[in-house]
Amino acid sequence: MDRKSNVKDIISWLFGIVVVAIGLVNLFWGNDPGFGVFLLLLSLVYFLPVNAILRKLTGFTIPKLGIVKIVLGIFILWASLGVGELFDKIELMMNSFRE
Repeated sequence: MDRKSNVKDIISWLFGIVVVAIGLVNLFWGNDPGFGVFLLLLSLVYFLPVNAILRKLTGFTIPKLGIVKIVLGIFILWASLGVGELFDKIELMMNSFRE
């Protein structure tokens, strides 16, 4: 395994974890739990074991940091930060923990 591959793996896992966190915030503290579930499902793309399972079942694989993952990541961030009002939901979540 080369160094570039390790960096791509780490970036993929970290972004997947971020998307899971965003999905959980939207699921439990947002006004659209369906969007949270959608984000949780999209986050699976960034976890490498899911990619191996996908390759085994369908023969199709998504490259580690290919254009599909990058465009999907931009869409997720745009939808969460702009349209999904993520910061307002995080504030709501923090307020519920304080009470």
